[in-house]
Amino acid sequence: MKQAYADVEPYITKDGSEIRELMHPAVHGNRAQSLAEATVPPGTRTLLHRHLVTEELYHITAGAGWMTRGDERFLVQAGDTVCIPPGTPHCIEALGADSLKLLCCCSPAYDHGDTELIDEPGLPAGIA
Repeated sequence: MKQAYADVEPYITKDGSEIRELMHPAVHGNRAQSLAEATVPPGTRTLLHRHLVTEELYHITAGAGWMTRGDERFLVQAGDTVCIPPGTPHCIEALGADSLKLLCCCSPAYDHGDTELIDEPGLPAGIA
């Protein structure tokens, strides 16, 4: 199976990031994981959230930012990969003048229902 990048329409997830779902079982027929590209605009961050079942891998492809994972906060930049275990609160903030871009691999595949927001309700998505 093959997916052309230009054919993938972006959408906004519960955490406020813009996502292009590059491969997902519900669309492509693969079985155990999903792969998406996330874009976080300059000066914004995703909402603090966790996934109760899903393990995520973030691979930063462009830009730099602050990654919050549980009690840790650390810088990430293009080329870095971060593992986020199930149940771990996390968010990512773009630094500098450029958007932060990352590939996100989820196993099992991404599901809105597995996303629990931790930031206070009413906080606009993507705002630091």
